[in-house]
Amino acid sequence: MAVKLFVGGLSFSTSTDRLREAFAACGNVESASVVTDRDTGRSRGFGFVEMATNEEAESAISKLNGTSLDGRTIQVEKAKSPGAGGAAAAVAASVAVAAAAVRAAGTVAAAVAAAAAAAAAGNLVVAES
Repeated sequence: MAVKLFVGGLSFSTSTDRLREAFAACGNVESASVVTDRDTGRSRGFGFVEMATNEEAESAISKLNGTSLDGRTIQVEKAKSPGAGGAAAAVAASVAVAAAAVRAAGTVAAAVAAAAAAAAAGNLVVAES
């Protein structure tokens, strides 16, 4: 089964073909892509590579992480599953915090009042999950 790797720190000039070429030294590359901005078409400085096996993926991580590609030091690690972070995770965490506040305060109005008072006093704490 293919293993997807995240590759960060790419030069804006690194192409998908160049990325594939660099990882091919570590095994069979099933796919490679440099992520580009949808409006400008310019590289966003990161990409993904799928290696054919877990062993080839581990080899690529150990051989290429922290090395230079097109003049930039790259970061190579196993890609996180979709939804493991970003805006969706932040919204989910906010909803969980809000639900806990409502349960603790008894009503939505009481929870909002408590949050407003905490913010006004400078005591509002944001927890990260």
